[in-house]
Amino acid sequence: MRSLLFVPADSPRKIAKSFGCSADALILDLEDAVAMDRKPVARQAAREALQQPRQGKKVFIRINALDTGLALDDLAEVMPGRPDGIVLPKCGGGKDVAQLHQVLDGMEAALRLPVGGSRIIPVATETPGAVLNLGSYAGCSARLLGLMWGAEDLASALGASANRGAGRYRAPFDLARQLCLLAAAAAGVMPIDAVWTDTADLEGLRDEAEQARIDGFTGKALIHPLHCDVVHQAFMPSEAEQRRARAILDAVAAAPGAGVAVLDGRMIDRPHVIQAQRILALAGIAVGAGPSD
Repeated sequence: MRSLLFVPADSPRKIAKSFGCSADALILDLEDAVAMDRKPVARQAAREALQQPRQGKKVFIRINALDTGLALDDLAEVMPGRPDGIVLPKCGGGKDVAQLHQVLDGMEAALRLPVGGSRIIPVATETPGAVLNLGSYAGCSARLLGLMWGAEDLASALGASANRGAGRYRAPFDLARQLCLLAAAAAGVMPIDAVWTDTADLEGLRDEAEQARIDGFTGKALIHPLHCDVVHQAFMPSEAEQRRARAILDAVAAAPGAGVAVLDGRMIDRPHVIQAQRILALAGIAVGAGPSD
């Protein structure tokens, strides 16, 4: 999943429109995008959306945080619709995911749904404590699908005047981003980059998404349908990267049993092979260590 588009769940019009966009996944939002008096309307609209053909998209529901007293009502309404996953905001660490896992087990069993069918993506950096607990996700739940980071709520929690400066994240927020990437890799799940909030600046979005892909993120959260194609293009490795990756695999295939190979005077070994295979997989090219045609 390269693009995960947030959609306010209290707007059936926006939900219907989002199914026609190019996003890989939709996140129907019951939390920040919905005013308190609109929560019941949003829950019902989300449930109705889950009952419609999904047109090849994954559909997730962002519930309200576990400590709000709203999460169980959210889940009771949407779980009969078999969402592909639950996005958990204000997640404090692996213990929160494990708690949600148990709740989903019980609901799926009661509804006679396949247990484990709905996965979990926590928003994992919205408080200072959550950032410090990023190492707790490894092994916390078989439902864990990815870790998403975000900078907006963290800025509020830190009392920061801004989370960006000179076109890039300021140090505390860049640290949270890097730690989330490392935590996702340690847990063996998808690292998902934060939303781009300037809806009109497509070049800025493209640059940030390209850097995210190069750093190791496999997807990006979005807030506007027009951002989807930009992100998809950014997550496609360049022709030069693809040629280099293919050359690495060819060099290794030409030296079977050697353990290492040489390409352009530089040593090539297993980490380079894994990286090359990942680049070609992102480009939709069948990978292997055999010579290219």
